Amino acid sequence: MTLTLFLQNILNGLSIGSVYAIFALGYTLVFSILGIINFAHGAVFTLGAYFTYFLMGGATGFNGLLANAKLPFSLPFGLATLVSGVLAGLVGVAIERLAFRPLRRRGSDPLLTVVSSLGVALVIVNVIQYLVGAENYTFPAGAFGNLPPAINFGTAANPIPIRTVQIVIFLVSGVMLTVLTYLINGTKYGKAMRAVAEDATTSSLLGIDPDRFIVLTFFVSSFLAGVAGTLVGSSVSIAGPYFGIGFGLKGLAVIVLGGLGSIPGAVVGGLVIGLIEAFVPGEYSAYKDAIAFGLLFIMLLVRPQGLLGRKLIQKV
Repeated sequence: MTLTLFLQNILNGLSIGSVYAIFALGYTLVFSILGIINFAHGAVFTLGAYFTYFLMGGATGFNGLLANAKLPFSLPFGLATLVSGVLAGLVGVAIERLAFRPLRRRGSDPLLTVVSSLGVALVIVNVIQYLVGAENYTFPAGAFGNLPPAINFGTAANPIPIRTVQIVIFLVSGVMLTVLTYLINGTKYGKAMRAVAEDATTSSLLGIDPDRFIVLTFFVSSFLAGVAGTLVGSSVSIAGPYFGIGFGLKGLAVIVLGGLGSIPGAVVGGLVIGLIEAFVPGEYSAYKDAIAFGLLFIMLLVRPQGLLGRKLIQKV
């Protein structure tokens, strides 16, 4: 492998790995609060991509209830991404209210909540298919304005071309990770969220409303999923309503690899899997997912708590 190809793979891996990281952080936030996996997260990821596509002036296809439909306005990519993230966050709040809170208040088995979130995910993807069909949707041309399609990070003799969309993905993901880190570690919301995650009952005795912060956590988690869906969709197109299912499974691999409930672990896990995928030879690209989950299997055997996770201590 030449140095040029090596550097190009590094940049590609950091780009997709950063998206894996912000997507997996949504899983991590909910798991740290409730101790369960929100399997509707991948469906919200899909919604985020669709929201941005339509907000940017994209039209529906020939199938579905809303065939050949289009909004009467269009937003620039940055604003559309922000609005779609907020809409995805509101969907996350609705999911918490409908699928999580009733079971939680009844003290139901956590497994029932997992099944409930799976049901919500199936409902969302089927509603999408009913409304806009199962076609692939490609983001409108010129989504990034007058930026060139690729930027050369090398020299004329040894070019290292990187697609502009990958650079945008990396920069947006970096900003998201920075803001989230500050939110968790430097604000009252973050401190309260960590308190609820540690012990919801004790935090309520100290004046913290657990339900309020659980709702906020779902909003932030789904906002991250919506932005991640937009970033991936802008790079590879929206591959139908089940677009987020594969990425949902990849997000699970990331959080297990990094350590369940560990925010730094989600970031490290996402970057590790992104870099590994980037170095998979082209002739074996169809096996990228198998390699990622093979790595996950090995990690579970060698270090079940993940790279940055902590061993669970059984209290007796």
